[in-house]
Amino acid sequence: MKINHIPQKIIRAMIVIAVTLILSFLIAPIVPPAVDWTTTFRPATLTLLSGESPYGRFYFVHAPWTLVMLAPLALLPEAVGRVMLIFCSLISYAFIAHRLKAKPIAIVFLLLSPLVMHMLLNGNMDWIASLGFILPPQFGLFFISIKPQIGIAVAPFWLVETWRQGGWKLVVKTFAPFTIILLLSFIIFGFWPLYSFKVIEVWYNASLWPMSIPVGLALLVASIRKRRIEYAMAASPCLSPYALFYSWTGALLAIVSSTPETIAAVVGLWILIAIRFFP
Repeated sequence: MKINHIPQKIIRAMIVIAVTLILSFLIAPIVPPAVDWTTTFRPATLTLLSGESPYGRFYFVHAPWTLVMLAPLALLPEAVGRVMLIFCSLISYAFIAHRLKAKPIAIVFLLLSPLVMHMLLNGNMDWIASLGFILPPQFGLFFISIKPQIGIAVAPFWLVETWRQGGWKLVVKTFAPFTIILLLSFIIFGFWPLYSFKVIEVWYNASLWPMSIPVGLALLVASIRKRRIEYAMAASPCLSPYALFYSWTGALLAIVSSTPETIAAVVGLWILIAIRFFP
């Protein structure tokens, strides 16, 4: 195929990927390791690629398709994959916010929030789960299930919306692929969600559950009544017994379309950090 026959978008995407990869190799030596990437996600991905189960080791408790998505990064040298992870996280959050109709200034504040900074520092995957918010339900279910504390309330919102649009036939068509893959994963790996119960009692759990249950239920009902996914996004961490500090990024994304509220929330988060660590 001649280059002039290649769509310009593909050419630009290839250039961006190439530049990002080159920068990752250059920056890798000066970027500190990220605990979650180094001790959990990368070794778990390599274990799955070798044909073994990642569960019961590496503190891995997430859906197995998480590792499929991470395979291209895991195959790179560890430090290079870590830098690529930072680029992917920032680009993804910026893209999600843009799709949620955020203005540039709100996107900047989102990326500079302590929630995003904390996730980058740890090398976690909340950005992948957050991509589910802007995808059609049949695809988004695979993403939000990676981190239920990010999007657990979005699933019933989608269920009701799908029913409204096409009845039970559309519900089956939309939810069947995810349900089938989920059941197959249980056959292959066992009932892997049980592993997640081991992390609920850790000291760094930032969930407000069970005190946040009334707020979460109220937001979920509001999302269904008003037909607004943003309320369900904000409800999710409120309904989860386990949520790390950066897991609340989904709630911040719920208001990112409103610049004043986003700025106020990010400033408030930095005040919280100042009070917590610099009394």
